[in-house]
Amino acid sequence: MQTRRNFVKLAVAGLALPRLAVARGIDSRVGGVILGAQSYSFREIPRDAGGDAIGPVIRAFTAVGLGDCELWAPQIEPAGDRRFGRGAPNTPETQRGRQAEREALRRWRVETPMSHFTGIKDKFAAAGITIHSFNYSFNDSFTDAEIDRGFAIAKAFGAGVITASTTLSVAKRVAPFADKHRTVVAMHNHSNTSDPNEFATPESFAAARKLSPWYKVNLDIGHFTAANYDAVAYIKQHHDAITNLHLKDRKRNQGDNVPWGTGDTPIREVLQLLKKERWPIHAHVEYEYSGSRSPVEEVMTCAAYARQALA
Repeated sequence: MQTRRNFVKLAVAGLALPRLAVARGIDSRVGGVILGAQSYSFREIPRDAGGDAIGPVIRAFTAVGLGDCELWAPQIEPAGDRRFGRGAPNTPETQRGRQAEREALRRWRVETPMSHFTGIKDKFAAAGITIHSFNYSFNDSFTDAEIDRGFAIAKAFGAGVITASTTLSVAKRVAPFADKHRTVVAMHNHSNTSDPNEFATPESFAAARKLSPWYKVNLDIGHFTAANYDAVAYIKQHHDAITNLHLKDRKRNQGDNVPWGTGDTPIREVLQLLKKERWPIHAHVEYEYSGSRSPVEEVMTCAAYARQALA
């Protein structure tokens, strides 16, 4: 059996490949399966001077040799003030600061010229990376203008899919916009099965799909496993509704995120199923466990695991 150390060696050995592939695009397809990553995996990488997160994200994708990206919205948006971030004391000053930041973000989303977003697409394309999907998670605080602009931004990126961690109540608001823009919105699941408004169960996905013909599924197989559902069986039954997977390893019974191969998630079986059936479902690494090395090194390890599983 391959060890995590073996996977790192395999990944490091492949570091030079992306540099050769940039001119024609990074082809991270293995056995017919398109491997990519959710850019959230690189959330811990510092922004460049001036606050740009796109450059570091592109360099990370190039380093790990993955050419298919699900782009996490906070990485294209202005960085928040750490004084008002998660963990800050809930004082009146913090509340005012958060409200001001939220209003500023709303203006930024609605007023930023579309050329800014096509410029981001061009930067990814120059590095040989395709933006498959735009992760724009609508919530109750979104105005109609913000919802509408998310679809325009996705189109500027050339993304055919918006993925969203949201709720059923918000999905009802978003449905007319998906219909208007004729753009797929894929609902992302977590593992909170106690709240019927959350996406966590097969029934919640089914309820969303009744709201719009443009609604599909972004299946996180780690969260699905932690909620004690069978990812392989669900994919077999609903493959035509799934746009992309989040690959991670979690334990059953609401267990933790863990290094790949040490949890209960059937990562290998899922990837082999995609390879066998040739379904056009993109498989995206999402690094979320507590690793001991840099995000790039950990994603390299995950990607090597996936490639070996598909060999």
